Order: sequence, then structure tokens, then C-alpha cells
Amino acid sequence: MKTDKNLRNRLFVVGQAAPPGARPVTAAARRDVWRWGADNRLPEALAALSRSSTVHRRIINDKADYISGSGLTADSAIPRTAALVKEANGQGQSLRNVIQRVALDRCLLGNAFLEVVTDPARSFLSLYHQDAARCRLSRDGGHVVLHHDWRQYRPSETATLPLYPAFEEREDGTLRAVIHYKDYEPMFEHYGVPKYIAGLGASAIVWKTDRWNLSRLDNAFQPSGVMVLDGDTDSEQEAAEIARLAEERFAGKPGQVMFLVKNGIDGDTTKFVPITTASDGDWKSLHDQAVSDIIVAHSWFRTLSGMEYSTGFSADRVRHEYNIALNTLIRVEQQELIEPIRNVCAEVLREDARSLAFVNRPPFEVKPDYMRVWEARKADGYDYDPDDPAQQLFLSQI
Repeated sequence: MKTDKNLRNRLFVVGQAAPPGARPVTAAARRDVWRWGADNRLPEALAALSRSSTVHRRIINDKADYISGSGLTADSAIPRTAALVKEANGQGQSLRNVIQRVALDRCLLGNAFLEVVTDPARSFLSLYHQDAARCRLSRDGGHVVLHHDWRQYRPSETATLPLYPAFEEREDGTLRAVIHYKDYEPMFEHYGVPKYIAGLGASAIVWKTDRWNLSRLDNAFQPSGVMVLDGDTDSEQEAAEIARLAEERFAGKPGQVMFLVKNGIDGDTTKFVPITTASDGDWKSLHDQAVSDIIVAHSWFRTLSGMEYSTGFSADRVRHEYNIALNTLIRVEQQELIEPIRNVCAEVLREDARSLAFVNRPPFEVKPDYMRVWEARKADGYDYDPDDPAQQLFLSQI
């Protein structure tokens, strides 16, 4: 069956450059963006929550550190890629520094943006991290729009970059593109969704329980109460204003006193009514349950974020949980981050970058610096034979 030419021009993957023959997109259309959240400010809300919830922030930071590894390595047979590992851009950042920021954005926001810079002769390659909170996807499906403050969006203050593999030339003669990393989520076509999305409520609970304890500490754990005073008000508006100010200043904060002004009837009825509570245990249980829910939502492990050290440090548990995380989450994320960079190195640097890889090390050394092969296998619980010929050959080649 023959396909209409106009129809073929419309059949291309969203996020890639327009197919040959398609009408060019105007500059104004490129600045028309898809909203990220109902008010286009979801990244700011997620970032604010991470800065308020201690456990939530610790897990995000730890995941980003583990995913970025201890560094990257490349074969000396690909010198241009090896040089990129040591210095990824003109700011002197190593490739590990750049990827660590990309990993942090992805863990926090479910999206990350990596800018690729070269020239028409492909004489160099630089990689820059772009703050994901500043980035939005244009409705033309092929560009990223950058703005310094989306609360006060002005199209004239934006910059646009094409989505990789398309490059566009700039006034300085460089070619630039952006790699968009995103966590897949059904029903979300343009932006990814962070993995912990189901734990937002738990993160808010931890933040609120911490704030409650801080209020109690600020007020020296004094009981809350209501001070009832005799008096008259000139109007209902004045009484309503007193009630509003009392609620605004004292409601929900332990150790505070709310003043209530009422009309006296027979004699002076001024009194203080303490508000007592025996729910401290409930608050602690709520906090502990929220912490557990946050860890589950992140698909993470308690010991890798230092949450079980109060019961004693267990090297075996840390090692086992690290191995599980390494094989189920860390290496998967690393592969998704490094594969586009390998493609860029192959296209721009013209080198086979398959040897470009992460260096992963456990949180602590579980073996001494020098061990025989059978000693290492014994330490890990494997079968070993110190006289095995294959191991003897391996030792002779070290």
C-alpha cells in the first residue's frame, strides 16, 4: 500500500528532529513549551521538598553518588575519549563531576539534561550539565527551552537547544545539542516521573514531624493552652480579627498560648486551660513508618543511607545490600547514562567508546589490598583451591 507523502512527513518519533521535507519550525513555536506539572513548576516543588525532608534528601544524594561511581575509565587506545574522562568541558570538570550532577537531577526530578558541544570539524567535544529545573521541552518536539526563572517567564529571555542527535550552529561557531534523560512512566509522554513519586506523602510527613519536634524544642516542651480573658469587643469584626490573629500565630504549635476574649457574666472568669496530649508515641510511630515508606518508594536500602547504624554496624549487611543495589539498580542506571555518551564519542570523536565504563567500589574495603586469588574466593564464600593450575597461571601473569 502506498503512503501519502504528507502523512510520511508526520510520522516521526516525538523528541527527534523533524524528517526531511517537513516545514521548518519558527523561533516563536520553539519557545512554546509543554508544561512540567499543572503550573509548570513541578521541579521547584520537588526540589523544595527534598530540601525539607532529611531522609528523602539523604537517599537522593546517596543514590546519585553510587550511580556516578568512583569515576570513569577508558582504554588508552581511544585517547580522545580518555582525555574527555579527565576533563569534560572548559570549566575543568571531570566526566564524573558532570555525570554526578546529571544523576542527581534524574534521581530528584526523573529528568536530566546533558549539553553536547563541538564544532563543524569535530575537533573537540565538551559535555555540560544543564540544571533540569531550568529546562522545558518545546511543543515542536525537537528542542529544549532554557529559562532562568519560570515564575517570571519571558520568551525573549529564553535560549533553545536541539535534542540530540540534531545539532544547531551558534554564533560562536559551535554546534550544540542536548541529551534528555527521563524515567519512563505510562501516560507521561514528554517528561519523566521520579521513581519515588508514590512516597511524596511520606516525605511530607517526615518534614512535618521534624517541624513539630522543632517547635516543641523552641518552646522548651511547655504545654499548649488557652487563656480565657473577660472583656468586650466593639464589633463582630473586631472579635473575628482577634480569632484570626490567634489562629495564625498559635494554632498547631506546641508550647503556645492562645488568648480568647469573651464577655464576662458573673465575676471574673479569667482562666488558663492547658491542652494536654499523650500522643508522643503516635508521632514517633508515624515518623518511623514514613521513613520506611520513603525507602520503599525509592527502591533503596536502609544501611546504604546510614539508617541502621544505631543498632550496630554490620559490615556483612552493608556488603550484601550494596551487591544487591549494584546488580539491580546502580548498573542499570549507569548503562542508561553512559550509552548516549558512547554514541556521542563515536559520532564526534570517531572512536569506539565501548571501553568507557564506570568504576564501582563498595562503601568500605572488605578485603586487604593484597590477597591471593583463593583467599579472595574464600573471603567471599566461594569454593577455592590454592593449587588450581588456572589460578597459578593467572598469578604468573599479574
